[in-house]
Amino acid sequence: MNPSRPEAPEAAPDAPWREQTLLLHGDAACGHGADVVSPIHYSATFRAETAEQFSEMATTVRPAAFYTRHGNPVNKRVEAILAGLEGTESALLTGSGMGAICTTILALLKAGDHVVAQQRHYMSTSKLFAEVLTRYGVQVSFFDQTDLDSLRAALRPDTKLIMVETPVNPSLSITDLAAVADIARARGILTVADNTFASPLNQRPHDLGIDIVVHSATKYLGGHHDLMAGAICCSDALAETIWKMHVTLGAVLSPMDAWLLLRGLRTLSLRMERINANALALAQWLEARPEVERVFYPGLESHPQHALAARQMRGFGAVVAYSIKGGYAATQRFVTGLKLATQAVSLGGVETLAVHTASMWASSMTEADMQAAGIEPNFVRMSVGVEHVDDLKADLAQALERSQAVREPA
Repeated sequence: MNPSRPEAPEAAPDAPWREQTLLLHGDAACGHGADVVSPIHYSATFRAETAEQFSEMATTVRPAAFYTRHGNPVNKRVEAILAGLEGTESALLTGSGMGAICTTILALLKAGDHVVAQQRHYMSTSKLFAEVLTRYGVQVSFFDQTDLDSLRAALRPDTKLIMVETPVNPSLSITDLAAVADIARARGILTVADNTFASPLNQRPHDLGIDIVVHSATKYLGGHHDLMAGAICCSDALAETIWKMHVTLGAVLSPMDAWLLLRGLRTLSLRMERINANALALAQWLEARPEVERVFYPGLESHPQHALAARQMRGFGAVVAYSIKGGYAATQRFVTGLKLATQAVSLGGVETLAVHTASMWASSMTEADMQAAGIEPNFVRMSVGVEHVDDLKADLAQALERSQAVREPA
């Protein structure tokens, strides 16, 4: 047997491991030899020993080793862990979160199909539905994710798929996943949920009836702001269909990024425990600050959908959004005054990041688009990291005080 070709992963144990153990040992069946840490299989192609073996490698669906666009041993390790975390039969890695979303959607839809998506999504997801799919003959309708009647009204007899995202970027509105799944299942409609903002440790959409779960693994799963990756978690049958499109489109995750993702997953439970605690504490603290108009965080009782969030989430994640008194200029002073929190996009990593959303998206969204997406001129999106919470409070306090300072005339 070719030692570069690992056997297929064995079935999960009869008594499934808890998540903390799964993150460390969920890929054990994929390993070979004495390596404690997975090696990086940095090879574009893998050899066969015989013509018969080559034929087998070339015709296998989702092989562990043949050509890295088709599969790679380290990718298989990550996929085994992610499938376990999301409670699905299979997982598939891609080169980015949008690679995961686009590959999934293009694999499942064709010209003439009808799809329903939320009015509010991650910006690139919204563009995919509003601008790209319609160019290829896919019909798209949108619904208010906070209103199930809006979803029912958007459905048609030819609806093939519903796309949801919860919590949504950046307003942190919540979608009732179980209700969406029930509505879709009764009509034979596939459902896809972007679980990036929650992470599988805080929310498992598949347990609530969602068919396919996608992630930007760049965020919590990687956790260190040093890789780009996407993930698709679903049944074996759907994974095979999506993999065939994946091979064609080529949104491949490199072996190095797959290895970095694997390393990041090992500490996911530790990071999420601290991140959840820090974010909730900061959200509560911000609500009491006189410089802040409003705080948006699913873990706060003031969140309009807190009861729903508490019902379908086990933790509320890193992202806290809030509005600074004084409008656009005051918000600019606030983010400029941050010293510990970094002004940078993305979320879910070990460092705290904060962005003034109106200035971030001004170049790609009109003012009307931003209002429709819930992005106010004084809106800040903060991804809370694992720093000591008191140091984060001190940094935010001095920046908030600076935001309200009135400059003397020149």
